[in-house]
Amino acid sequence: TPAAILELIRFYGIKTDGEKVVVLGRSNTVGKPLANLLLRKCEYANATVTICHSHTKNLEATTRAADILISAIGRPYFVTEKMVKKGSVIIDVGINRIFDKKSEQYKFVGDVDYESVFEKVKAITPVPGGIGTITTATLLSNVVKAALYGVVPN
Repeated sequence: TPAAILELIRFYGIKTDGEKVVVLGRSNTVGKPLANLLLRKCEYANATVTICHSHTKNLEATTRAADILISAIGRPYFVTEKMVKKGSVIIDVGINRIFDKKSEQYKFVGDVDYESVFEKVKAITPVPGGIGTITTATLLSNVVKAALYGVVPN
């Protein structure tokens, strides 16, 4: 997933150099590796990164200062309009299954309340159909590369 996020940043030419990036979530699979990748001295990185979690004080003020907000906490609709800066880029990594009373069916939603932040931000990834799709494509690309370069044993 961190590789997919970097691919999204590269593909759309999102400026990260010196930008304030807030990563919501400190997991060993997304939050920490992503923060380390974004801190590297290279193109599409070199960001000023803050990792936030459930015990972060002044969370709303911290997220509002972000030029790029990446949410990977697994809590439906956690990020609301009052938590984002106007003109920021939002990358929603969360995938949460909830019951929709209106349709009486389960549906997948992200960590970000898409409807409340959409008009305020420069760009936002959808859920479903966003980072998860890119993660799958990135995984497939890595499997093909491993096969081509002989990393996978016969």
